[in-house]
Amino acid sequence: MKDNVNEALMGRDLFGEVVKPDIKGILKNKFLIPLFSVLSARDGDWQTRKRQWLQLGIQSEVGRELSNTSLAIDHDDPKYAYCSNRGSAEGGSVFDPTLTELMYSWFCPDGGQILDPFCGGSVRGIVASIMGYKYWRCDLRQEQIDANYAQISLCSDNKPDWVVGDALDVVKSAPPSDFIFTCPPYGDLEVYSDNPKDISTMEFPRFITTLKEIVKLSCGKLKNNSFACIVVGDYRDKQGFYRCFPQHTTRAFLDAGLKLYNEIILVTSVGSLPIRITKQFESGRKIGKTHQNVLVFCKGTPPRFNKEA
Repeated sequence: MKDNVNEALMGRDLFGEVVKPDIKGILKNKFLIPLFSVLSARDGDWQTRKRQWLQLGIQSEVGRELSNTSLAIDHDDPKYAYCSNRGSAEGGSVFDPTLTELMYSWFCPDGGQILDPFCGGSVRGIVASIMGYKYWRCDLRQEQIDANYAQISLCSDNKPDWVVGDALDVVKSAPPSDFIFTCPPYGDLEVYSDNPKDISTMEFPRFITTLKEIVKLSCGKLKNNSFACIVVGDYRDKQGFYRCFPQHTTRAFLDAGLKLYNEIILVTSVGSLPIRITKQFESGRKIGKTHQNVLVFCKGTPPRFNKEA
């Protein structure tokens, strides 16, 4: 699998050999990024790999026009920091393809079926297809699915399966899966539509209740002795207090019968935070947030499959 991915991202040299990443160190050579509980998206190797993925033409922000506009107005608003952490784009946050590659290669068996109940942009589907995985995901908005399929030429013959519909309804028809990998909306920080079924439009209590139900349905599709991974980040309410979103998410998976197996901190780009942090701290003693939580759960017994990233 490694040669197939490297060929797609880096091509072949004059002798017809697949070009491999210029990285040093035993762990990096074997797993691309060291297997530590803190990952840094700021590192040179990480950023190089991200650029290689994006140079394929991935445009995950297409189709993600936001219904709210506060992201660019109030620099002290946690919405603004959220977009900065995720990798902002005109149409909203862009998921990191390097993180996607790592989670697939570390926690999903080769050629396995991936389930993603919170669709959004095209990154996770395109990366899965190029890496040889089967991929199923859903989104409530037809325009998002259309935008994703518009990039289908980036994939091999192994096309992702993007489905339109409310996850509460369509996840029931998803195939049995070897791995769940997803990233839900962070509450109402990015609102993508005015559809009341869109969980980004919901008040926090209803948002959490709906999230838990979708997690439960998704975990019901997960094969026994498999992993589930979700990327979340805490964010503040209107009074400036954290929502404890990672803890709510953990409880959702525990209630679905899974157990927390790995907890990873993803250190993200500071973006414009150095410009904003003085005002943010002096006005409310808010510390600048530059990380996300990558939570890995297990259903049954942790699988043992021998593979390299």
